[in-house]
Amino acid sequence: MKSRRWAQIVLLAACVCSAQSPAAGPTLTPNEARARAIFARVIAFKTSVGLGQVPAMAAYLGDEFRAAGFPDADIHVLPLGETASMVVRYRGDGSGGKPILLMAHMDVVTANREDWQRDPFTLVEENGYFFGRGTYDVKESLTSLTATFLRLKAEGFVPTRDLVLVFTGDEEVTQETTRDVFSNHRELVSADFALNTDAGMGNLDEQTGQPFLYSIGTAEKSYASYELTVRNPGGHSSQPRADNAIYELAAALGRIQAYRFPAQWNDTTLAYFRGIGALTAGALGKAMRDFGANPQDQGAIAALSANSTYAGMIRTTCVPTLLRGGHAENALPQSATVTVNCRIFPGTSPAAIKGNLQQIVGQQVEITILRAPFSSDASPLRADVIAAVTRAVHVRHPGIPVVPKLDTGASDAMYSRAAGIPTYGTCEAFLKDSDDFSHGLNERLPVQSFYAGLEFWYALLEDLAGSPLPPR
Repeated sequence: MKSRRWAQIVLLAACVCSAQSPAAGPTLTPNEARARAIFARVIAFKTSVGLGQVPAMAAYLGDEFRAAGFPDADIHVLPLGETASMVVRYRGDGSGGKPILLMAHMDVVTANREDWQRDPFTLVEENGYFFGRGTYDVKESLTSLTATFLRLKAEGFVPTRDLVLVFTGDEEVTQETTRDVFSNHRELVSADFALNTDAGMGNLDEQTGQPFLYSIGTAEKSYASYELTVRNPGGHSSQPRADNAIYELAAALGRIQAYRFPAQWNDTTLAYFRGIGALTAGALGKAMRDFGANPQDQGAIAALSANSTYAGMIRTTCVPTLLRGGHAENALPQSATVTVNCRIFPGTSPAAIKGNLQQIVGQQVEITILRAPFSSDASPLRADVIAAVTRAVHVRHPGIPVVPKLDTGASDAMYSRAAGIPTYGTCEAFLKDSDDFSHGLNERLPVQSFYAGLEFWYALLEDLAGSPLPPR
């Protein structure tokens, strides 16, 4: 049954490719047309911080789900301040076990119209790309999940387990909605595992545009910021003293700059470097393979540490990001403060990193943890999840390697993992590195990647939910 089902999916994917070919023109299937309309609508909501449009977007999505036949009792909008989160349950027959969470966020990074070539809150299709804030991070995934739920519902699909959408409202800032969902609404999000669309992706070769690797996010570094302050009695600038708050803070920063946290590893990073090392030529590829074989290899550690892309994947990193000091140009500084942002390797607590920093800079420097940082461990490399994602990737890209990956950024997944829900980053997008404009100007997504993503999620949810394909 499984092989026949996947043969049908491959055939369907081939039909979609044909429909998008130059010979066939821009004709879209009804499902693609509906998804594109949803995409345009959600891009139009200005869901960056301070504008208060996340609840309006959630209300729009709720109307779409209700119109498709989802009952009100399974659509939850959870307000929190100016923003909100949203949980939608697609009920199954229960034969397949506990639910699966499907995660995305509704908010986007601030985008100023005067800085962009196009209106960031209007979906523009141009030269094979969709342009707009959130086209890649991550309203395309939110749209794909929504459109797939609507499609499956229309086809009468009954999953063997509940499928639960979790759309948060402030992932790009404080993540308070995420904390709220997993702390105060656990009954809505209890699950076997979660798929987080804000991590994991496919890579395209810069020269050929061909896919060569797909990564599944199975771990991520946590995020914590610390304020380091030096205080001093100060005085008149015409009477310098030996101790000076700015000098002492500068010396402390020099010690942080010179320090490297010890190399660390887990199952995810070892598997990742073995996998990508097999695809990478030269000395860098050798260092990757050597680290994957022996993570205590000092030569491999030194080579990876020298590469900014990979240095953060093998240790905790801390860098200064904000600086202030003094109170008048003609007075000795009474204080000097720097904000140090740390990206912490999974399994290490922010409190432990504070202790490390204190040892590095000395007791004369006050250290305060900003806000309430969160941390989580890596997810286990579950064979069933990785195999299902691999099958969905191979529908369109047969045979490309699929590897686990540690994400050096932070996402909502740290909260689901901390809640005891193994979480796996998987996104439908395939991009060149040079096409990644998330958080930047003129954010874009290849048009082909958007439509291919609809089939990716359709195949993956059908596979994981365990029912045969609906008749066609």
